[in-house]
Amino acid sequence: MSEAGALSSKLVAMWVGKDAHGGVPSQPRPDLPPPPHWRLEAIATTERPHHLALSPDGATVAFALDRDTSDVWSIPVAGGTARRLSVDRVPHAYWEDTAAAWSPDGSRLAYVDEGMLCVVPGGGGPGKRLVEAGDPHWVDGNKMIVTIDRDRHSRLAWLNPDDPWPQPFGPSDGDVGELALSPDRSWAVFTFYPPSDRKRSDIWRVELADGESRRLSGVPGYQDRGAVISPDGSTIAFVSEQPGWNQVHLMDGDGSGRRQLTDGQGDFSQLVWHPDAGSLVASRHNSGVFDLVRVDATSGEVTVIGVGGTWSDPSWTADGRLVALHEDQRTPPRIVRVDRDGSIATLLQPAPAAVMAAPHIVPEVVSYKSFDGLEIPAYLFKPAAAEDKPVAAIVYPHGGPTSVYGDEWDGHAQYFVEKGFAWLAINFRGSTGYGLEFERANHGVWGVKDTEDCLAAYDFLASLDWIDARRIGIFGASYGSYMALCSLAMDPEHRFACGVLKYGDCNILTSWAQGDRGGAEDLERMMGHPGDNPDAYRAGSPVHHLADVERPLLIAHGERDDRVHLKQSEELVEHLDKLGKTYEYVTYPTEGHGLLRAAPQVDFYRRLERFLDWYLM
Repeated sequence: MSEAGALSSKLVAMWVGKDAHGGVPSQPRPDLPPPPHWRLEAIATTERPHHLALSPDGATVAFALDRDTSDVWSIPVAGGTARRLSVDRVPHAYWEDTAAAWSPDGSRLAYVDEGMLCVVPGGGGPGKRLVEAGDPHWVDGNKMIVTIDRDRHSRLAWLNPDDPWPQPFGPSDGDVGELALSPDRSWAVFTFYPPSDRKRSDIWRVELADGESRRLSGVPGYQDRGAVISPDGSTIAFVSEQPGWNQVHLMDGDGSGRRQLTDGQGDFSQLVWHPDAGSLVASRHNSGVFDLVRVDATSGEVTVIGVGGTWSDPSWTADGRLVALHEDQRTPPRIVRVDRDGSIATLLQPAPAAVMAAPHIVPEVVSYKSFDGLEIPAYLFKPAAAEDKPVAAIVYPHGGPTSVYGDEWDGHAQYFVEKGFAWLAINFRGSTGYGLEFERANHGVWGVKDTEDCLAAYDFLASLDWIDARRIGIFGASYGSYMALCSLAMDPEHRFACGVLKYGDCNILTSWAQGDRGGAEDLERMMGHPGDNPDAYRAGSPVHHLADVERPLLIAHGERDDRVHLKQSEELVEHLDKLGKTYEYVTYPTEGHGLLRAAPQVDFYRRLERFLDWYLM
């Protein structure tokens, strides 16, 4: 081995924990080079800005930036150089991270790092770790509201950053989230999740002088959330799923006068009042597309400001412009400013030049029927190689499951499509953006009906004359990994040629007991308590059907995963060994739920490339 090769092997060993296999592992294909324009290293080092927070004077936006850390940065809204404010924040999964919070005078920023509340000077300087707490909101320069977790519940608490002893207040028998302060900072609204009804969330009001709190909205079985208070303090805007979509509603500050403001198809979220209180800006999601929209607060008329892609985290500047995040199939995540004339200026686009220069294939939006006739939407990437001969294909179910694969940047899909694979990213039942009925269609039937949607995806691909039906695999992460395993274990026709499992469940009963609180509550929200529904938990656990797996598996897991515990892959591998099945298994000691650091990510995707090249030959 060359000196460079030996060094590379040592670097891989630093990131890899267990590296095992059953049967003969996949072999590198000397006849298949990487695609001409894409490299896994460039994809892994594409930095993602997320969770914007506009300064009180509207001149600066803070954000988290993923680059082997998830440190807090800031950049002027007028444009300029980004500044790194924190220096040691560990990688946080962007889909579960929280935004930093500016102090009222803009001198400090509070943020959460691994459950610890931290404060850093907004103009630069050493940060300070304070106490175990989350979701900070400054009331004044010496006081903030945070959340604290105890005994599987969360509460609001007062905190003085210079004397950090949390003092709880408000309701104590559930979970709190999404707090917004009134303009005079005398009261606040927040979302409350009662443990007796996992499908429900309510809007509550709390008086900050004495901590007195009361419920303003909410009904059994539905969620009201995301409340924000108008600049004059008279009106609360929030979203409610009761109409069948997450529509914008208004009510008076005391909870009276509730009225529905928007209608039609689309899920509204991330509401922000305009400074004149005459309108709101929001993200509106419909069928995988997140438009940036303005909603008239009187008529409910919706005007699209940013069309297509995925818009998020909007904020109004002091002079009536907007800052927001944007990405789409062609564009990696970026921070943009939307000026009053509708023009868009990019404030930060941190993707490597190689990624920006690479050709991007835009997928076709398609749909197919599942076995019960339900129409399943999907995004189909067709490689150029399909013009010459039938190609291999990958079915990709997303994680969640209450999530969506939409008009967003996916560098790994682009890599494998240019390499010659077709890629079908499916929005199985349970996905968001298609109405509440579709979103709840997997409740009580995890691993059964949504697995049928994955198998029907194979049948759809096999019906296309440019797909080689013998060479279709399935790959997913988290819930998508669970879907991939279900599809190989619960299919008597053995459709898929191979399966790839990235930090997913194999037994949802043991996963309910092993995972973190968020994962357990998600299971209970959609499947009920396992004591009440044991048959559904067993029916949805592919571990009981592993004898029927006839295809090879690639299994990867982060050893620090709290959501889907490493024990899930260990349980799976133990059974595969006993049954003499073919598999490859790798763990990453530094990683949690998501391979967030570049080196482990590159290692996994190299293994994935070798695995797909070999078994979809």
